[in-house]
Amino acid sequence: MTAAVALKFCANLNFMFLEAGSFLDRYRAAKTAGFAGVEGPFPPAEISREALVAVQKETGLKQILMNIALGDVPGGQFGCAALPGWETEFIANLERTVEYAKALGCGKIHIMAGKLEGPATDVNDRTYLANLRAAAPILERNNIVGVIEPINKYAVPGYYLSCYDKAVQMITSVGSPSVRLMFDIYHAQHIRGDITNSIRALAAHIGHVQLAQVPGRNEPSSEGELNFRYVLHVLATEGRYGDGWVGCEYKPAAGTAQGLGWLRDFGYWQ
Repeated sequence: MTAAVALKFCANLNFMFLEAGSFLDRYRAAKTAGFAGVEGPFPPAEISREALVAVQKETGLKQILMNIALGDVPGGQFGCAALPGWETEFIANLERTVEYAKALGCGKIHIMAGKLEGPATDVNDRTYLANLRAAAPILERNNIVGVIEPINKYAVPGYYLSCYDKAVQMITSVGSPSVRLMFDIYHAQHIRGDITNSIRALAAHIGHVQLAQVPGRNEPSSEGELNFRYVLHVLATEGRYGDGWVGCEYKPAAGTAQGLGWLRDFGYWQ
């Protein structure tokens, strides 16, 4: 029987502590609230790498995951890995993100696929696979894991990667331990449901986990479709994945700090 993983929770700074004001102040607010780690977007253009390193040193927070830099792709908040014609931009964005990740000691990068105007085509599939294959040796050299995430059609209509079977097919085709799956429980419930069996089936591919209640995308303890006490127990005892970090990528219902009681109620914080 696989030993249980001790789950650890990191604050997603794209969703949490927005009331703190500046991007750097979100780090400080996460530390004050009791988090030991954070994840989130590539920093805004006005935030230098040196400023990020300084606030990390100040707070002592671990940077667990960072989204890939977005560059100048049209509609680029969702990346470009599956968009033909943007291959050079993709590699440039990845290499820039690797520089920031190494400076922060961050071991995971979320590789975003991009939004499409219409249905995905064979060209998108080939572009995506080629870009992941090109990314793999860069990630391997730098001891970083790139994670790919299926995103549900209700949250982001037109996002290229919205299927777990396709994600696993791509990961298997790349064949690198540096390209793995982001299992966001919120998206997984929308896309395929059957969460606990999905954890078991996909565990060998999972490199990172995120959570939010469905359908409201609020705290795990909020009303919704999922019993997170049970889901997190299954994740810890049968998920068999990586380092045990879980990203809190949810929308606080009434202030970030006010909504953190679930971590204590579920027994993860004192």
